[in-house]
Amino acid sequence: MIDTSKTPSPVHVVGGGLAGSEAAWALANRGVPVVLHEMRPVRGTEAHQTDRLGELVCSNSLRSDDAETNAVGVLHAELRACGSIVMAAADAHQVPAGGALAVDREAFAAAITAALEGHPLIEIRREEIAGLPDPAWDSVVVATGPLTSPALASAVAALTGEKELAFFDAIAPIVHAESIDMGKAWRQSRYDKAGPGGTGADYLNCPMNRDEYEAFVDALLAGDKVSFKDWEATTPYFDGCLPVEVMAERGRETLRHGPMKPVGLTDPRNPTVKSHAIVQLRQDNAFGTLWNLVGFQTKLKHGEQVRVFRMIPGLENAEFARLGGLHRNTYLNSPKLLDATLRLKSEPRLRFAGQITGCEGYVESAAIGHLAGRFAAAGRLGREALPPPPTTAMGALLGHITGGHLAESAEEAASGRPRAFQPMNVNFGLFPPIEAPKTKDGRRLRGSEKTVEKKRAMAARARADLAAWNAAEAEN
Repeated sequence: MIDTSKTPSPVHVVGGGLAGSEAAWALANRGVPVVLHEMRPVRGTEAHQTDRLGELVCSNSLRSDDAETNAVGVLHAELRACGSIVMAAADAHQVPAGGALAVDREAFAAAITAALEGHPLIEIRREEIAGLPDPAWDSVVVATGPLTSPALASAVAALTGEKELAFFDAIAPIVHAESIDMGKAWRQSRYDKAGPGGTGADYLNCPMNRDEYEAFVDALLAGDKVSFKDWEATTPYFDGCLPVEVMAERGRETLRHGPMKPVGLTDPRNPTVKSHAIVQLRQDNAFGTLWNLVGFQTKLKHGEQVRVFRMIPGLENAEFARLGGLHRNTYLNSPKLLDATLRLKSEPRLRFAGQITGCEGYVESAAIGHLAGRFAAAGRLGREALPPPPTTAMGALLGHITGGHLAESAEEAASGRPRAFQPMNVNFGLFPPIEAPKTKDGRRLRGSEKTVEKKRAMAARARADLAAWNAAEAEN
């Protein structure tokens, strides 16, 4: 148990996912005791398979680690500069993934769990918080994620008076490496790009000709799928994680311009023959024994998944370590309900963090958890909570959640179809605009060159402004 005789009273963090783990770590490392409540294994979820803190339930990729021209990579760099537990675990347990930062999911979660269990200012309680947190808890970070327990979700909905918003999220299958036919598949990253720990040949690629692709699309469209309950029928998907068969329903060419695009890849056995479509698999564990189908989240029933995905050349005899699945994600109308430091306006003792706030993605969830922890620590220590500058990746993401959403027009409000707040991954579109630098001879940049240099300028500005923000907090 935590000895609070010489330290501030604890802040309670509800939820041990990426956001809750990050919030607890940020609080404890600022000298504030934490009671971290995680309901697993007392109560399971539709997607988790273990009781570890920081478990990844979908992809094992934290996406691009390019801190110069990719907003996710900028966010990676910011979290590292802030002492993130999630980034430390990811860096320690990365697996090759081209330009992405992917991790051995089991080792990653084990590292986060061990670090939190070993911190002297963190107490972990395995229990479900059914309903609103105890009124005696004067500072709470609710980081229950998209799989918030029904009792707590209902209590929050009743407290806010808001109709609950939700979208579906889907999980991709994982295949045993030894069951992949390497006589048909080959190793290559798109455009031979090497990322953290990678070589430029980090993905397995399974090519399709036109006939194979058309037959595959037909099978996806006809496959037996998970049926929806009545209350689920109108729940929208998040476009960044669409089931593969939903993409197929949007047009026969959609997959060829999405996860099955053949660009930047050449079959070394048939270098003059252009593949009509290509399925990529990404390494899922450090041993390289498990590979996941990139972009193949699905709501096909399990038997159908085996049948349909074995139509992919190279996967005819695939053995699946995990089949895909579907779960319902929930999130708040955060621009209306939360203040600039993630407090619930109607009950400021409650802060929210992670995907329940309307951010999307592992790293984004961790970032909002980190901010919630910093804000809660400042409040507990009697200091001013300093939001990050909007020019940083964290500040841009926070701005989207707490006020950056485009307000509905009078016409939309009058129509009865008001614009809804939607989850968002971090992207340069959330950053304040910046002028692209000119060349040394004063020439204005054009086209893709201009786009790349604007991104570089935004990334450089973010680095400088984040360093100033961290320094300001240290002096606060």
